[in-house]
Amino acid sequence: MQTLKITNKENYLIVQLNRGAANAINQLMVDELRQLLQDTEKDAAIRGIILTGDAPFFTGGVDLVEVYEYDSAATKHFWGTFLKLAAEMTAFPKAVITAITGHSPAGGCIWACCADYRVMATGDKYKIGLNEIAVGIAPRESILDLYAFWIGRRRAYQLLLEGTLLSGHDALEYGLIDQLVPMSIVLEEAEKKMKTYLKLPPQAFAQTKKALKGGLAKKMMADFDNDLEQLHQQLLSDESRAIMGQVVAYLSSKK
Repeated sequence: MQTLKITNKENYLIVQLNRGAANAINQLMVDELRQLLQDTEKDAAIRGIILTGDAPFFTGGVDLVEVYEYDSAATKHFWGTFLKLAAEMTAFPKAVITAITGHSPAGGCIWACCADYRVMATGDKYKIGLNEIAVGIAPRESILDLYAFWIGRRRAYQLLLEGTLLSGHDALEYGLIDQLVPMSIVLEEAEKKMKTYLKLPPQAFAQTKKALKGGLAKKMMADFDNDLEQLHQQLLSDESRAIMGQVVAYLSSKK
């Protein structure tokens, strides 16, 4: 795969996002991760996935520089598959752990929220959260539901509306992450938790996950086509294009 680096352990995978310094999310990464989930679900020998990045990023979120240039059809396709991936990752019957190796805003935070357990690196500069509104993207209610599953609806509402990014300490306090450890042992701690999950009977684990998160996954796909069209129209609006254009110009100037 071009955007994922996969390490096979005895009965789980370490999947490292592998797309440049910030591991920015584009269509190919979404497609490859969806395919990986499908293949892993069918493979009885693999019972879990650890998704990780490379310091100082887990992923910087959606590659706005690339996605901004997508035409209308490609834009709708990208966001549709991205949102489907979030629901599929949430509903995935096997263990999913994120080893968050630094910054994890926007799309990175969404992927972290899809996991069963999150280990994040310490460091005051590392941020996690959903700041889409600041770059001209209006998150759908399905993303509010996902965020609120971990931190509560009132807090999720406030943070989403203001586009707030959290420090690791605040994320731990709010329940957005489960462990905050030095960068050097982020993956080690994620593997320890994975081995704890793998001691459990796999069918019971999958059924328990479904009982706990199945309703959330269904809500994330409810009225999907209508929700996607609303997002599509918002992304094509003059306001959204103007803000994203400014962000893209800034990001391009830093390359």
